[in-house]
Amino acid sequence: MNQSDVLFLVMILIAVSTLTVIIVQFVRSRRRNDSGDDGRSGNWWEGPWDDDRKS
Repeated sequence: MNQSDVLFLVMILIAVSTLTVIIVQFVRSRRRNDSGDDGRSGNWWEGPWDDDRKS
């Protein structure tokens, strides 16, 4: 195995891992959007601040 073979294998590995990450992120975002949304889902910094004051 010479240097060009190793380079080819590394490039294939990078491409496959990049595609895997893109597909996983796409599936996770679709699953989050398709789930029953009760208005409470959001990012961690978008907390339900008014719920803290109800007690």
